[in-house]
Amino acid sequence: MMEEEEFEFAEDLDAILHLSPQVQLAIEQVFPIQDPLDKEDFNAVEYINTLFPTEQSLANIDDVVNKIRLKIRRLDDDIRTVVRGQTNVGQDGQQVKEITRDIKQLDHAKRHLTTSITTLNHLHMLAGGVDSLEAMTRKRQYGEVANLLQGVVNVLEHFHKYMGIPQIRQLSERVKAAQSELGTQILADFEEAFPSQGSKRPGGPSNVLRDACLVANVLDPRIKQEIIKKFIRQHLSEYLVLFQENQDVAWLDKIDRRYAWIKRQLLDYEEKYGRMFPDEWCMTERIAVEFCHITKVELAKVMRTRAKEIEVKLLLFAIQRTTNFEGLLSKRFTGCTLTDIPGKKRPESPLDPTNPFLDESGEDVGAEKDEEFAKVVCACPRKPKAPDNPFHGIISKCFEPHLYVYIESQDRNLGELIDRFVADFRAQGPPKAGTEEGGAVLPSCADLFVYYKKCMVQCSQLSTGEPMIALTTIFQKFLREYAWKILSGNLPKSNSNSGGLTITSLLKEKEVCEAAKFTVDELCLICSILSTAEYCLATTQQLEEKLKEKVDKVLVERINLTGEMDTFSTVISNSIQLLVQDLDAACDPALNAMSKMPWQNVEHVGDQSPYVTSIIMHIKQNVPIIRDNLASTRKYFTQFCIKFTNSFVPKFINHLFRCKPISMVGAEQLLLDTHSLKTVLLDLPSIGSQVLRKAPASYTKIVVKGMTRAEMILKVVMAPHEPPVVFVDNYIKLLADGNPETFQKVLDMKGLKRSEQSSMLELFRQRLPTPPSGADGGTSLSFSAPTPEQESSRIRKLEKLIKKRL
Repeated sequence: MMEEEEFEFAEDLDAILHLSPQVQLAIEQVFPIQDPLDKEDFNAVEYINTLFPTEQSLANIDDVVNKIRLKIRRLDDDIRTVVRGQTNVGQDGQQVKEITRDIKQLDHAKRHLTTSITTLNHLHMLAGGVDSLEAMTRKRQYGEVANLLQGVVNVLEHFHKYMGIPQIRQLSERVKAAQSELGTQILADFEEAFPSQGSKRPGGPSNVLRDACLVANVLDPRIKQEIIKKFIRQHLSEYLVLFQENQDVAWLDKIDRRYAWIKRQLLDYEEKYGRMFPDEWCMTERIAVEFCHITKVELAKVMRTRAKEIEVKLLLFAIQRTTNFEGLLSKRFTGCTLTDIPGKKRPESPLDPTNPFLDESGEDVGAEKDEEFAKVVCACPRKPKAPDNPFHGIISKCFEPHLYVYIESQDRNLGELIDRFVADFRAQGPPKAGTEEGGAVLPSCADLFVYYKKCMVQCSQLSTGEPMIALTTIFQKFLREYAWKILSGNLPKSNSNSGGLTITSLLKEKEVCEAAKFTVDELCLICSILSTAEYCLATTQQLEEKLKEKVDKVLVERINLTGEMDTFSTVISNSIQLLVQDLDAACDPALNAMSKMPWQNVEHVGDQSPYVTSIIMHIKQNVPIIRDNLASTRKYFTQFCIKFTNSFVPKFINHLFRCKPISMVGAEQLLLDTHSLKTVLLDLPSIGSQVLRKAPASYTKIVVKGMTRAEMILKVVMAPHEPPVVFVDNYIKLLADGNPETFQKVLDMKGLKRSEQSSMLELFRQRLPTPPSGADGGTSLSFSAPTPEQESSRIRKLEKLIKKRL
């Protein structure tokens, strides 16, 4: 049992004393290991083999055992000494703790003594300061009082927690009484120096009043505000008398005199009283701001009384001079007094450089004083220019209720401008082909938007509220009028009477040229109107964005020019449609001639037919003109090409169905003609151009799809109808069209009798593939048709065959 317990103890001890390799390495560096018993990887067997390497060495076993026992006893003695030493350490620690407690008591006593001495010193200073303060107050020694009062107030703050002591409370009440007496006394001194009644100033600046302002900084803030209020009121009392509502000088036409008067007053103030008030009071700015508030009220009253006399030129003159003055204030002052929070400054800047009124600022009656006014060192420090003008609207806001006069004038001006555009267009005529004006944006369009921009900037300087919404309504009105009267109203009228052409007339080049509906100048005009409408569309969108930037944020949602942009989009669509209709109609006589030709009598396949030549000539005449005049609006030229193809190809196929009956040779000739037209249509966007551009993929896809269908129809016509099953299956495979009407048209082209057609139609219905479940029952089939590449390869083979036959 003892051996087992010793073994378990040894295991536990080994687990406790097991150290990490890093710790073991650090210990070895400090205490180098020389005894093998101290090594971490100690092996008892190897150690014994080292002591007794041979059997003869076992004779010394007793000496080795005695040495080990001696080492064990020494280790036990060392451990015993360490344990006893730890007992003595506890006793020594208790003695140290008692010494530390005594030291702490001494520290507390020292701190309390220091506090008591400091408090007594403050009490002595407070008592002496209160006595001196009362004596200086009676003698009006404000310079000494300003410094002493601040010190007394600071010292009194140290006694806030001792207010329960009667003596301390008494000193505090004496300080409050002295402050109250100083406030009353200083207000009386200012009243005596600057009496409220009358415009004369018997008193004036003095050192006493300057020191009194320093004292007011330490007193209740209401004292300072009262001094400022009374001084400014007295300083502006003359203004209220000179510019009373019933005075002739109070009307808008003499508004310059108001601003000239305040400029003189501010210069006079800086010269006489600039050093009397502390700089942080910003008295110069306060006088100017109070002048602005008074002027705003007075102008509002006089304009309400004489509203019928306000006309737009007078109103704009008054607003111009007022905004100029507000801009001048922003260059002189920071605007820190507008919030009545001392020390808080707001950014400032002159008015927006796009303000149209700034161009005439040199006409200001008081302009000669501006330079002198700018040189004055103002009480408030100037700041660098910033995006906003804190004084904007401080006076000019009073004009906003009367801006309807301005809005009405812009309504009249824009109406006259549109009428002038109409008259000029009629006098000058449409742009001529071959000139710089041909296909270009109409000059009137740029003039209209330049005027719009001027009005927008001008109105935003007057108000960013409801007047901007009213102006936007005016803009919308005349954008629509421009679109109707100048653009849509001048589009050439389409002429449905294109005349009929015969095969004989198609061979005459002169009559071919006369088939076009529009002249070259008319095509040029349509392109100009289209380009102008595109310019208007883009510029109207920019106008909407600018209006939203100028107007108040709460009104942004009411700015919406989408309807006007849709109007210009409609003009663009109508212009493109006119161009398409013109070229499309020019091709109608040729297509009609194609459908009237006796295709059953064609005996051999030759070059392309005359009707194809006619169509190609019309395309080569019209398309280059349109492309050159729409060079700046390439996307709309592409739209023109796409719309023309979408219109021409179905019409060509419909005329193919009218060609009946058709012989085998006639079908081959039509197939050759169809391929020629397909080639021309693929080249349509760059036809007649020295710069060859690849047609857009979307356009090419439309041409290939449409003309390949025409080719497939002719291939079906060329195929023998016997046996019927093979013919029907080939038709379904080539055309992928399940409409019986289309199938019957093909049978008519082949010249089959009605009896044969009936059996063919019945067979056609039987051979149609079953539509997938969920289909809508339409006539389009879902099976795959030959790709355009495959069909193009077949057409090339057919051409080679035709050439061999020729």
